[in-house]
Amino acid sequence: MEKLKSRIPETLIHSISQSNPNTLPNTCSSLHDFLNQLPLFHQMIEDLVHKETSLFLKNKQSALEFKLKGNNSFTSGDYPNALRFYSQALRVAPTDVEDKGKNLVATLYVNRAAVLLKMGLVKESLRDCNRALAVCKSYSKAWYRRSKANTSMGNFDDAVCDLKVSLCTELSVSGKRQIEGELKLILAQHHRKDSSPDVPIYDESNILDQLPQIQLQCVSTESKGRGMVSLTDIPQTTLLHKEEPLAAIVSKHCRETYCHFCFIELPADTVPCPSCSMALYCSRLCQLHARGYDSHTNMNNHGKIGVDLSRDLEKYVASVTRDTVDVMHNKQTVEHKHECGVNWSAALPAEVVLAGRVIGKFIEEHRHIGESSSIVSLELCHNYLQLDPESKLELHISSIVLLKCLHKFYGSDVSLKGDTISQCVLLLSQLNVNSMAIVRMRSADTVGLPSSIGNHTTTAVEQVRVGQAIYLGGSLFNHSCQPNIHTYFFSRTLYIRAINFVTAGHPLELSYGPQVGQWSCNERKSSLKEQYGFVCSCTSCSQLNISDLFINSFRCVNPNCPGVIMYSSVVDYENQKVNPFLCGSQRQVDRFEHDEVKRVASLLCQDTTSANCIKPGVCLSCGTYRDLEASNAVVEKAEISIRRLMDSLASAQLPTNILSSAVRSLDLLKSVLHPYNKKVAEVEDYLAQAYTSIGELKQARDRCQASIKILEKLYGHDHIVIGNELVKLASIQLSLGKSAAGETINLINLIFSRHYGSDVEVMFPHLQFLKYGL
Repeated sequence: MEKLKSRIPETLIHSISQSNPNTLPNTCSSLHDFLNQLPLFHQMIEDLVHKETSLFLKNKQSALEFKLKGNNSFTSGDYPNALRFYSQALRVAPTDVEDKGKNLVATLYVNRAAVLLKMGLVKESLRDCNRALAVCKSYSKAWYRRSKANTSMGNFDDAVCDLKVSLCTELSVSGKRQIEGELKLILAQHHRKDSSPDVPIYDESNILDQLPQIQLQCVSTESKGRGMVSLTDIPQTTLLHKEEPLAAIVSKHCRETYCHFCFIELPADTVPCPSCSMALYCSRLCQLHARGYDSHTNMNNHGKIGVDLSRDLEKYVASVTRDTVDVMHNKQTVEHKHECGVNWSAALPAEVVLAGRVIGKFIEEHRHIGESSSIVSLELCHNYLQLDPESKLELHISSIVLLKCLHKFYGSDVSLKGDTISQCVLLLSQLNVNSMAIVRMRSADTVGLPSSIGNHTTTAVEQVRVGQAIYLGGSLFNHSCQPNIHTYFFSRTLYIRAINFVTAGHPLELSYGPQVGQWSCNERKSSLKEQYGFVCSCTSCSQLNISDLFINSFRCVNPNCPGVIMYSSVVDYENQKVNPFLCGSQRQVDRFEHDEVKRVASLLCQDTTSANCIKPGVCLSCGTYRDLEASNAVVEKAEISIRRLMDSLASAQLPTNILSSAVRSLDLLKSVLHPYNKKVAEVEDYLAQAYTSIGELKQARDRCQASIKILEKLYGHDHIVIGNELVKLASIQLSLGKSAAGETINLINLIFSRHYGSDVEVMFPHLQFLKYGL
């Protein structure tokens, strides 16, 4: 992209920088005409679209090399590496080649099934056997491996049937004798009758709340434009919206670890795309959703098995190898098909690829885009007019490149005219403003250090941004830094739940990013303006908020004063909000439980004159001055030891001197920072992790509690962040004894239930382990 930019004339760049939605067709057409004259541009497009030069081609030789490495690892008992090598081999193996007379893909699935069984992953092993049989029904070894998995699961009727089919399809005498021995052993030990068992039908649906009869309405407001309200009161925890995405894409940093369709963490038995080596899926169902059902994916041999079987065994084979998703998938609009096996889907930014998926879906439904029709009409707001010249230029180039790539796949269905390119520019701008991050909640174990210095574990909850999606209904909800609704995801499905009681007609608002307690007001507003193109005017940003005073503040030099001292950059924002705070000020003060906090809050509720306004370096309570330059030097000195502690925790090596130095540094920070400064809470949390890792659980508990007490001042006691921190505390308390953990676990349930309702146990299955610990 940078090379292309350097070739564009300054006059054209200036024209693009001054463009608006009405002039976009002209600037897009001019840029397209210019780029078409550049050999560099055409070479770049060739590199992006031609499969002959793709980095994601299938390759038999590479697959065989990985297979050999997997065989060697399996023989030596190195099962984790064997699993890794077989999975890599499956990723690059062509679907239609043979190795030693057997389909290579089927052989790799059988080999991986053997590894998974050795590792105790029995269900995963069974699934891989089924995948091998989907490729080749008569593969005796696949039926034999399947019997092993079914035996481990106690499915002895299935295991007997598997061995009988394996016996009928085995060609070698020695192989038949081995199978007969296994069959006699199972029949003798488990006295199972000779019958064909029923095969259960897989049901992937979750039991979730039903949407209540709530009437939502889109309204227009003067300050925020379109937004959503309810025509009736909404009780707390009510599920009020559920929606599938128009299009979605996995984050680039999660391509190797999360399913490219449903965005769950990939299991050990990953399923690769049958046509390229890029996409990975958690199951064949997700593979079909993303790739579509064609000659590449339809590997199942629908004919007979090739040997004579009894009628019962024929029915059993049919039930095992039956493809239950092809009929369903014919009605599904695919996402990955037009990207499969080319470089552009990996090289271009995620939001550009997401735009390609939106356009691809539109083409599949309407079969033509061009001058006479809209490329796609989302009817969503965009931020094009607020973009800087550099961003406008990038959108122009990205749109032209994307449509060139799509044209290679869809042909005449994609027009390369100025009007079409301009619509793509606006689509990208709409996605920048309206797309959502798909977030997964993951239980992360903070694992301790080697046994020589202890080996303890705490459970923590972390958010992982695994994908990006566009939800047409979800995009209509406006932002607030203190939201009254909460979003979460099952697979790709968006769920929105009320976290407060919301009266009829009151705006329903979610958080687009940083909330109160995460960043200061100036940081939040700058981030929202940069990413979404609006200046936040929610209550927390337009009225003085106590959390914004504490989060990055210094303490008063008077040891008996609870007042706060702030930077000049923070002061500029807070002074703009002081007078609006006077309305409803006592209600703001009453929500604080501690007297020292109320003293500061009450002071700010008084009539604010020029003499009392917030000033940099001046205590809000007593007016004492602090030298901010000297205080910052103290903070910087303390942070050196804190960074060393963080590095040691990451490397799982914690020398005693680093821990003791970090404790002294925390004391140093406390000497200049306000007790409720978020940095103090973060360092307390690092120390809790460190003490846990060396087995000092009482110290870990105390540090964890200290961190939570500070965060409660910033977020409130029932915020989801507090629930996440309480998970850590509960796991430490359980290690010390069950008595103290019960109250903490009850608090966790209350907080999480507020945000996830009855779905809490599905979203946080590790909470069951905490309960069982009691």
